[in-house]
Amino acid sequence: MKKYIILSLFLSVFLTMSSQTVEPIPYGNFDTWVTRDIKESSLLGGKIKKCYAVGPEETIRGSKPYTNAGGSPWASSNVMAKIMGIVKVSTSVYPDVRAPGNRCAKLTTLIDRCKAVGIVNIDVLVAGTLFLGEMLEPISSTSNPYSKMEMGIPFTKRPKALRYDYKLEIPKNGEMTYSSGFGKKKTVPGTDMAEVLIILQRRWEDADGNIHAMRVGTGRERLMKSTDGWVNTHDCKVMYGDITKNPDYKSYMRLIPEEKSYYSRNSEGKMVPVVEEGWDSPDAVPTHLIVMFSSGSGEPYTGCVGMTLWVDNVGLVY
Repeated sequence: MKKYIILSLFLSVFLTMSSQTVEPIPYGNFDTWVTRDIKESSLLGGKIKKCYAVGPEETIRGSKPYTNAGGSPWASSNVMAKIMGIVKVSTSVYPDVRAPGNRCAKLTTLIDRCKAVGIVNIDVLVAGTLFLGEMLEPISSTSNPYSKMEMGIPFTKRPKALRYDYKLEIPKNGEMTYSSGFGKKKTVPGTDMAEVLIILQRRWEDADGNIHAMRVGTGRERLMKSTDGWVNTHDCKVMYGDITKNPDYKSYMRLIPEEKSYYSRNSEGKMVPVVEEGWDSPDAVPTHLIVMFSSGSGEPYTGCVGMTLWVDNVGLVY
């Protein structure tokens, strides 16, 4: 009887696995990167800094605003900023070597300093973040960070899960810091976690150019423990429709509050907030896909300095 039960369980697992297909997200193995060599302003020392983007293997030299290269759907918190005429590079996402011939993405929370005597002196906390969409360069201020990011790409499928490999390292002190560039940085209460999300939305635009959305599918998880090496083929399950009564529902999976809306371009090319208005029906077809990995889960400019998340082999399970 025991042999029969074990055999049945094995066959069930085998059939479930064999019925799955995994569709890699383009460039989601993070083996190739665009390297940008950007010279910062002479007031900051005039050094050439490297700023990385997920895309084809190439090097771009000069302080030119970047748009996604080679059809890559990925953007990140890496940006070129131009504040008060000063060119500054911020890099918190890097290519890293997982094994010989195999690279991955390394996302780190850090304090980015911009100091020019008599002009500007700011410290900004940046969480390393990768997402599907675009970052709008050059960044000209630290206000309303979501308005500088076009979150999401057109998409009409219904995946079962977001699959990825990851490794997480959380500093032992676990101290939370707030630093927005205005005033001194300070320690704040709380505990930070790395975050992964997949959101499917059905969007539409009204006559005034505003973008509205219904939530079609939700997968969101917070990683709170350092790992002992890599965790492979990890699945973040996608749940469809109104999930508030689902036993797997967590409060951070809620609809995005209007004041924290992600942004997208409308039909006139203007960046506007995407306002989620409710939960869609369980069988609704999405129009857009949002995927994001971040080394922090708190409010903007708040996090645990040194927290590092490595990500590799990102795909969608069907």
